[in-house]
Amino acid sequence: MKHPTFGLAIVGLGASLAPLDIAVNVALPEITRHFQLALGDVQWLVICYVLVYSSLMLVCGKLGDLLGHRLIFRVGMLISAVGCAACAAAPDWPLFLWARAGQGVGTALAISCTPALATSLFPESSRTRALAGLGMAMSLAAVVGPFLGGVLVELWGWPAVYWVRVPISLFTLALSGLLPSPKPDPRPFDAVGAVLLAVCMSTLLLSLVLSQRREAPGLAVLVLFATSLAVLFVYVQRARRVPEPIIRPALFADPAFTVPNVMNALAGLAGFSILLLTPYYLVNVLKLSALASGMVLALAFVGSLTGAPLSAWLVARIGQRPTAFSGVTLVGLGLLPLAFTGAGTPVAVVAVLLFAEGVGQGLLNVAYTDIVTSTLSVRDRGVAGSLALLTRTLGTVSGASVLTTLHAMGAAGLPGIDGFLAGYRFAFLAAGGGLLLALLLSLVVPRAWSRRA
Repeated sequence: MKHPTFGLAIVGLGASLAPLDIAVNVALPEITRHFQLALGDVQWLVICYVLVYSSLMLVCGKLGDLLGHRLIFRVGMLISAVGCAACAAAPDWPLFLWARAGQGVGTALAISCTPALATSLFPESSRTRALAGLGMAMSLAAVVGPFLGGVLVELWGWPAVYWVRVPISLFTLALSGLLPSPKPDPRPFDAVGAVLLAVCMSTLLLSLVLSQRREAPGLAVLVLFATSLAVLFVYVQRARRVPEPIIRPALFADPAFTVPNVMNALAGLAGFSILLLTPYYLVNVLKLSALASGMVLALAFVGSLTGAPLSAWLVARIGQRPTAFSGVTLVGLGLLPLAFTGAGTPVAVVAVLLFAEGVGQGLLNVAYTDIVTSTLSVRDRGVAGSLALLTRTLGTVSGASVLTTLHAMGAAGLPGIDGFLAGYRFAFLAAGGGLLLALLLSLVVPRAWSRRA
């Protein structure tokens, strides 16, 4: 492509549809009232979407490797447009959930191929800069999402948060014809392995989601989790026999590859504490307005936006793994002090910590994705990018369950604000401190963070 930066902008626009879904969070009260839902039922709006796109991510990445990343990306854009329109026009709640699942399919197809498309536009020597540009686009969308959602809901109601993404999807679809389109790869597609992986991911994620719902039977959660492990075992055994599995389990036999994957998931888990708990702290403890709290929270994403190009700069000088290590360290150091905040903490201090955590996430995301991309073969760039996105999603979904439990443990039956603040502090102590402890333990595998690994 003559103008790779323009191509990266096209890919970034398509990738932004996923973080723009944050706008839906602003519309949740309106959606709840429109469909006359119980508070617990509206969570299925998020569950349907996350379960579908996470379960299909690796499979869609593999399809991109075999059929062409541009083709799968374009199909994803089309399905995303249809899914968003169907959500906006849904006449009842069941049809809305089906439309939401369809939107998840489109997201899986599109976003799974964005890292591969971004790196294909530039020479291999500029791979990290391409990933940084993609990371910046997604961080920018995450910053804009809540504000855009608030404006759209205020002016046109909750359907607008879905309608607005229809022209974005179609515009990206039209422009994506300019992206390079390599010839299809003649390697076979392991359909059975794809089904096994999708079932494994969906049952694992569903068990994590249901574990935080009091009405869900504990036995059902355990059965789902055990099923995911059993299906994973079957997949691993099968992958050793087929010539072209979706992803090779042997990759994870190398601790130097496994450790960064695990730490990326843990950083996603720990970092989710900001989105899950800090809004309540800002509004109920520091007594900020909704607008002011939204602006403070946005600093975490501004930090990610800043950290992405900084990561590319550092990778070129100190290497991928030391940069990723620095990112995890900064995430932990940003989260841990939040465990010692209270009603008298200056807002500026909280803002600085959120920004620092965001910079750490930006450093980690780009460097970690570069590690995975460089480890896998060039012909498996779709799987590499999908894996990088999937580990973060697994951490986030796990975080919703783990952090809720930690907060309840820390509150220990204390009433009101005192109980919330005790739980808040305990959750951040565990999240930030636990992440730093896990990072310290990972040093027993020196190659995991060595520049020469």
